[in-house]
Amino acid sequence: MIIAHFNDSFAPITDGVANGVRNYAYWMNKKYGDAYVVTPEFPNYEDNEEFEVIRYASLPYLSRKPYRLGLHGISFEARDRLRRIPLDIIHARSPFSSGVFARQIAREKNIPLVASFHSQYYYDIKSQIPSETITRGLLSLIADFYMKADAVWTVNNKTAETLKSYGYAGDITVINNGTDIVMPDNYDEIRQETGKQLGIGDEEFVLCYVGQMIWHKNLKLIARSLKRLRDRGRKFRMVFTGTGDAENELEYMLMSLGLEDHVIMTGQIRDREKLAGIYARSDLFLFPSVYDTFGIVVREAAALKCPCVLIEGSNTAENIRDGFNGYFSKNDADSFADKICEIMDDIPGLERVSENVMKTLPESWESIVDRAYDMYVEIIRQFRKGK
Repeated sequence: MIIAHFNDSFAPITDGVANGVRNYAYWMNKKYGDAYVVTPEFPNYEDNEEFEVIRYASLPYLSRKPYRLGLHGISFEARDRLRRIPLDIIHARSPFSSGVFARQIAREKNIPLVASFHSQYYYDIKSQIPSETITRGLLSLIADFYMKADAVWTVNNKTAETLKSYGYAGDITVINNGTDIVMPDNYDEIRQETGKQLGIGDEEFVLCYVGQMIWHKNLKLIARSLKRLRDRGRKFRMVFTGTGDAENELEYMLMSLGLEDHVIMTGQIRDREKLAGIYARSDLFLFPSVYDTFGIVVREAAALKCPCVLIEGSNTAENIRDGFNGYFSKNDADSFADKICEIMDDIPGLERVSENVMKTLPESWESIVDRAYDMYVEIIRQFRKGK
């Protein structure tokens, strides 16, 4: 099978969708044929993957650094390269630049287009355009993109409901995301060594957040919750890992709340072993985002026995049971702080949840891609049958 994955982001950007695209391409290339990734160019970055990455022209996305705005319409070299590859199927991960490019190539080659829906675009659009009417109009255009695909996938049932709320009326296949982080044999050693590197004592209770530093992720709720913990005399350390356009403002907010002695900001960590160390040393992962659809980072943390506190009813809370393999809170700082305190007061309970989350949530990308391959084969068969 020869397949191309199109997405608006890829390394060195390390968001969840880019992570998923890389793992799909890696395992497809390793086990089933030839895989390509098609994505906007990134200045001063050289690709070093086991599969070919085809870059096309881009401009800086000033309001969402370090993201790039793809310019597929003037990317003649990339278009010519794709024309020369005998593709069997294309998988688009975005309805925007890369998705439009993917659809053009798929129709030109007369091959099927799979389109995955990953993000709650309502929040992205509303942050840029205050008008609800215009926002809804743009969401209907997104729904129209998916209606024109040959197959539509989402990462869970809640996200399928989100796409339908935009006006999409077709069939949807749910296939979860995976994780490439696994429990190491030297878990205790990694946990201890990471603590030393961060200047954290062996007995300190550690909270963490890993992800983009953007306000959509509900980072203000985390900051306000941490202040309530401090005001109640709770002893803890909080590790923030990631980068984004709210990073400096968040750091200022934490300082203004008097939390500088409780917080460590590591910046972005691309080394997967070092990132695994952050999860391993953390006792609890804080992820109050109602913006995310799946939360690959939640599964990564789970692989290292670090359960998550999520917002009840959020898309990321699907497949998680409160008090069994994770925790739920209402979407406000008082409730979130109350839940953390409750967990800190029941360490035996936390240990049980930590074991359960490791056993129930993580699934390898290899097994995910195995299932996806079978679906690709059937999509190609049905498409060729209908020609």
